[in-house]
Amino acid sequence: MRDGRYVVVIVDDHALFSQGLALLLESRAGDTFVVAGSTTAGEDAVALVGREAADIAIVDLALPPLGGVETIRRITAAYPRTHVLALSGTDDLALATAALRAGAGGFLGKSADPEVLVAPLLAILAGVRVVRPDLLDALLAAGDRTGDGLLERLGPREVALWRLLARGLETSEIAKPMLVSERTAKRMIASLLHRLGAANRIEAAALAGRYGLLDDTDGGSGR
Repeated sequence: MRDGRYVVVIVDDHALFSQGLALLLESRAGDTFVVAGSTTAGEDAVALVGREAADIAIVDLALPPLGGVETIRRITAAYPRTHVLALSGTDDLALATAALRAGAGGFLGKSADPEVLVAPLLAILAGVRVVRPDLLDALLAAGDRTGDGLLERLGPREVALWRLLARGLETSEIAKPMLVSERTAKRMIASLLHRLGAANRIEAAALAGRYGLLDDTDGGSGR
């Protein structure tokens, strides 16, 4: 904290959004939060958090080229006491789940009323997860599945696809490492979801977390 206020940094590739968010926090809750800095590059986020001794980092998930999920992963690895709120301009629930798996304490859409941002920030600082209702419902649905023997029924290529899907990548981004066209990648994803018994990408990501696929960095099949 700084002068009795929580230190906030903002990581967003839209400088105007960062400025607006900073002004909002200072005008609505200047006695609680101080916005110490911002950056438009995920690569600079860890240094910014460390330099300002940030209590909380607000990270946009659309951060080319590093990506918001990887940015969150690096922040939480370097500074585990810093809380992270992930923001997204899309409704990609798989991406939201990947952000939570990477260490974010909460997820909000950019379409949410910015004036209600103070309460979620305070909740995250108190150790409470802030999750959209539809995301929570999907996670609970995925958690009800036992999935016994699931990995044994999948080939290495399917497991590799599952990892990419669970990281929140777009179809076009999945196609490249799989060395297939985007159309073929769409078919592969649909087939994988069917084999997993997952209704959508968010359930697939939740299942991947249960099987430890998001923690496995050796590039193997996860078996």
